[in-house]
Amino acid sequence: MEYMAFQARNTYRAATIYDKMLADKDCAVILTLAGSLISAGLKDVIIDLVENNMVDAIVSTGANIVDQDFFEGLGFSHFIGTPFIDDSVLRELHIDRIYDTFIDEDDLRVCDEITATIFNSIQPKAYSSRELVIEMGKYLEKNGRCKKSIVLSCYKKGVPIFVPAFSDCSAGFGLVHHQWNHPETHVSVDSGKDFLELTKLKLANPTTGIFMVGGGVPKNFTQDIVVAAEVLGFENVMMHKYAIQLTVADERDGALSGSTLKEASSWGKVDTVFEQMVFGEATVILPLVAGFAYHKASWRGRKGFNFNYVLDESNKT
Repeated sequence: MEYMAFQARNTYRAATIYDKMLADKDCAVILTLAGSLISAGLKDVIIDLVENNMVDAIVSTGANIVDQDFFEGLGFSHFIGTPFIDDSVLRELHIDRIYDTFIDEDDLRVCDEITATIFNSIQPKAYSSRELVIEMGKYLEKNGRCKKSIVLSCYKKGVPIFVPAFSDCSAGFGLVHHQWNHPETHVSVDSGKDFLELTKLKLANPTTGIFMVGGGVPKNFTQDIVVAAEVLGFENVMMHKYAIQLTVADERDGALSGSTLKEASSWGKVDTVFEQMVFGEATVILPLVAGFAYHKASWRGRKGFNFNYVLDESNKT
């Protein structure tokens, strides 16, 4: 693919940049996830990255982490379906459709209820999404029926998961239920703490690389920590040294998911020496890039940062 053209060559270059991130032992790799990736079958790829110390932090949409990964960790499944079907019939059968994948609505309601159970069981206060996902990892360790879970693997490895729009998923329904029944003292999500904690990671480890799958809030949230560190008064904050993005979005309408990494450089967020956009669909491109980096083996001997421990300790001070 190095000697091909168009997105084939871009995919090759993105893969080599990811390998460079892993070869740079000072670099912390932040993986961002947007779109229905886990339901589409990419869970095992992401777990492999976590288990082999190829990812040090994850920033994701709630759907991927809660409705899809945590959901499967509870023992529920996604099913091969088709877009060529009457959706009103699916509605009557309590079947939700994600393009060509099906999910049982009744199972998803159980997932909602379990998140409420978790919130009911912890101390009422404001938490970052990372702290709440840790509680979900603890739950899966004790009660999960499927041990192949991103939430569970990250919990065991100390890899933080941030969900900036935490209420936009099953956990949101769980929070609504929890807060409705505990109006005076309850669990809440502190989005400012989310931002501060991710910024603390940048300050603790100045050299960072971003592997962005899709765009949206996870992409911008992660890029913004460079500026946040400057706002806090730190000087000469390093832009993200490495950055790759897999997307099918178009940059021409100014949409965030398609805005180029070169554009992000104008904001002081991303260096342009090692950056690459790949305009391709994640279920095709992510396994190629991850597989290339895995077989190059620059990750061997790379130790995990255990950023959950770093952040928990910083929160005590």
